Amino acid sequence: MKQIKLPVVAAKIVLALMFFLVQYTLIAQQPATPAWAKETALAKEKRMQWWAHDRFGMFIHWGLYALPARHEWIQNRERITPENYKKYFDYFNPDLYDPVQWAKEAKAAGMKYVVLTTKHHEGFCLWDSKFTDYKVTNTPYKKTCSNLL
Repeated sequence: MKQIKLPVVAAKIVLALMFFLVQYTLIAQQPATPAWAKETALAKEKRMQWWAHDRFGMFIHWGLYALPARHEWIQNRERITPENYKKYFDYFNPDLYDPVQWAKEAKAAGMKYVVLTTKHHEGFCLWDSKFTDYKVTNTPYKKTCSNLL
């Protein structure tokens, strides 16, 4: 009769358990299907009726990249290092940000809605996020921009 050494068997069991644990973890980490991906064509049509009706609105899209005044992908396209891009964070102070006036002018122009991009691709947040320090409340401006709209 062939003798099997206990450490070999134990190692195989541990490896099998680790394999199943990794598989389970990977499955558990997969994101749930977002609601929009589950919606029916009829539900989407109903949801989008407001947009088809209102049509004219304002899309506000700005952040740190507004300071160099060239384009929103400046950090990427001009290969600016995070250390050199930090100067825009250090000086960010949108003194002409006046959402009440912007709303009045948008309404007078006939706009029915406004969309504000509150976080852009470089990660800078226009609100006081608890998940990052890379946010408007840590700039000279010190206030959130998103709650006024």
